[in-house]
Amino acid sequence: MKKRIVLLVLICALAGCEKMQKKETAEQIFQKYVSYWQQSNFDAMYDLLSPGSKEKITKESFGQKYEAIYSGIEAKQLKVEKLPASPPADASKTAGDKAQFRYQAEMATMAGPVEFAHQMSLVKDNNSVWGVDWNPSLIFPPMKDGDKVTAQTLKAPRGSIVDRSGSGLAINGTVTMVGLVPGELGAQAEQTKEQVAGMLKMTVDDINKELGASWVKPGYFVPVGPADSKMLQTLQGVPGVSFQEKGVRVYPLGEAAAHLTGYVRTINAEELAKLKDQGYGPDDKIGKAGLEQIFEARLKGKDGAVVAITDAKGNVKETLARREPQPGETIRVTIDSDLQRDIYVQFKGDAGAAAAIHLVSGDVLALVSSPSYDPNAFVQGLSAEKWNEWNSDPLKPLFNRFTKLYAPGSVFKTITAAAGLDAKVSSPDKVRRIDGLHWTKDASWGSYYVTRDRDVPSETMRDALVNSDNIFFAQEALDMGGKKFYDGVLPFGFGEKLPIPYPFQVATIANDGIKSDIQLADSAYGQGEVQMSVLHVALSYTPFANKGDLIAPVLLAEQRKEQAAPWKAGIVRPETAELIKQYLIQAVSDPKGYGHGAYIPGLAIAGKTGTAELKQKKGEDGQENGWFVEFNAGRPDLLVAIMVEDVKRRGGSSYVVAKMKPIFKKYAGSGGPSQTKSP
Repeated sequence: MKKRIVLLVLICALAGCEKMQKKETAEQIFQKYVSYWQQSNFDAMYDLLSPGSKEKITKESFGQKYEAIYSGIEAKQLKVEKLPASPPADASKTAGDKAQFRYQAEMATMAGPVEFAHQMSLVKDNNSVWGVDWNPSLIFPPMKDGDKVTAQTLKAPRGSIVDRSGSGLAINGTVTMVGLVPGELGAQAEQTKEQVAGMLKMTVDDINKELGASWVKPGYFVPVGPADSKMLQTLQGVPGVSFQEKGVRVYPLGEAAAHLTGYVRTINAEELAKLKDQGYGPDDKIGKAGLEQIFEARLKGKDGAVVAITDAKGNVKETLARREPQPGETIRVTIDSDLQRDIYVQFKGDAGAAAAIHLVSGDVLALVSSPSYDPNAFVQGLSAEKWNEWNSDPLKPLFNRFTKLYAPGSVFKTITAAAGLDAKVSSPDKVRRIDGLHWTKDASWGSYYVTRDRDVPSETMRDALVNSDNIFFAQEALDMGGKKFYDGVLPFGFGEKLPIPYPFQVATIANDGIKSDIQLADSAYGQGEVQMSVLHVALSYTPFANKGDLIAPVLLAEQRKEQAAPWKAGIVRPETAELIKQYLIQAVSDPKGYGHGAYIPGLAIAGKTGTAELKQKKGEDGQENGWFVEFNAGRPDLLVAIMVEDVKRRGGSSYVVAKMKPIFKKYAGSGGPSQTKSP
């Protein structure tokens, strides 16, 4: 019995020894290492290194090195395959205590795919256990001790926004920036900050905020604002003050087109969280308003990248992958820069808006909001003082007036006239007998009445437009009745978005239907609840120059056609359109016409003035906004609608007419901007 037990123990011992002696082969270690490598299990990879390799690099450093390199180059989808050795029958070369395996590695990186073939050496330790003889070339073959893998984003140039002739509205340029180097400011640091802040109209706190940014180090140049020639002369040589050229977005028209172009600013944390997957980084610029924001996706472009190996001195030894940046698109619009600037200048700081279009092509030639701001300040460095100044200004320069809705006042009367004539409620020779400057329908109106400026006993439609008679059109609308009036003016685009890639508020006739005769009467001359943007007002006059077609506005040059495409065809009968056009010409040519201030000898200028009262009840002393719509009827080219706020004590609508006369003297009759500068 004892012999049998001893024999069993001996057999078990021998079996254990045989198991202990069975070690993994070099190829098994190679395959395990490759498997861990593909899983990014760097700790397990390290455990398979030879003792000699472990003496050269710690486990922590090994893992950090791989992690830093792979995360830095955004490595993904790593795939490693063993390659056949020579001869093909044997994929490895093993001789005594050394073995070599050839392999192919490939991965995706931020700069594109990286592929390489290399070989891995394995050695036996004193216990005959195979381990990987590691060195930096196993990461990438050209690497040696002291080398680094660098990853750099190649920024895509932002696309430009240009006008119809190719002149820049928003372009990439450079500006000289003044900055501070914190480590070089020395003992006079506070005095230097105060001097720089004073010249930039900033506070020292503003400068300290820039210097306190997380990325700033003692030797870094920290830009604080754009430098003018005086600063360049005064601050040269001051310790800690330096100047650098910086690429910035430039807006050549400045204030004249600020609301149209908008501006760019550095992306904020909230935006970055939403757009990170679309290629945005923490230092990227993004459109914040206007065309810059509307066409952001097309303007941005696609960044490139380069992954390279550099030596200890930073010299590039080898480029592993490179993807060239794709510049953003150039957005060409139908705007005419000269006309845009000239109209803006005519406002002379007054609050208001204007829209200019071409009657044949439908091109939008100008969109102006006044007063305005300088969009260059946002990208060059906006001081808190300037920001507070803009925000506290009662004229609200940051407010975009050309997209907003206003009561159109008497410029709406052409629409009422067209609806009445087409509905056969009125006719060219129909005469209305009106007594006095005030009129009320009957006792049901109580103390409410409609007023006019001229006391004439009888008027035709022609007279009413030339004299801009509120009472005539109030009676016209009441004769039509609410439904006919509403149905007659609705085709002019009310309740619909303007077919243009710029967000405008939607025009309204009534908020919830026309509820009373008083509202109907007020609506007839553009008061009540009638609301329109300045561009919509301009478009509403196009049927009178296009045989009844309401043309579609065109802002993108790529969508432009030589002949205007109708937004709504035939909304006015051709004979009605021609009749009203002649009335509008007479409103300017007749010395008694309200638009006579726009008269230019030799040109068939058509126009309509208007004022809109902003008050809660009759008898109040409310603000008046002045309107004027003008076009060249003799040679259809330029049409401009303009609105100026608060004209009551400045001449009313005649104040607005005077602003447009220089524009039409310069542009109308020669074919207009659209003919001399075609996209």
